Amino acid sequence: MAAKLLARDIMSSGVQCVGAHQSLLDVAKMMRDLNVGCLPICGDNNRLTGLITDRDIVITCCAEGVDPATVQAGSLSAKVHWIDAAADASEVLTTMEEHQIKRLPVIDVQSGHRLVGMITEANLAKNLRDEQIAEFASRVYATA
Repeated sequence: MAAKLLARDIMSSGVQCVGAHQSLLDVAKMMRDLNVGCLPICGDNNRLTGLITDRDIVITCCAEGVDPATVQAGSLSAKVHWIDAAADASEVLTTMEEHQIKRLPVIDVQSGHRLVGMITEANLAKNLRDEQIAEFASRVYATA
């Protein structure tokens, strides 16, 4: 019998956090340099406080004519959903589907509640069966 696929098996590791006090200009440069569209935000205690996407920067800052160098990343922090690294793949899918999210931070609860990775749609596509991916897409992209 095959071992259960866990969040830690699906995730991309080596995720870098942006500090809550970093400017959106710094965040945008970091996204460019890392070739990503989303970064976790960590507070002064190095705990996950939110996520910031390239879209967040464009919609809440640039489109409003606000200088991204004057806005702190932490000001965009909102409720963030995450998953324990020891959770199985079905829990990952359920969490992402229930909250209709496309990126899910992975926290190693047993090792000091550290951020250890991120699960994205690309990770799901690489690791799950076609039926699971189709179900995920139908639930996350469903129209209201």
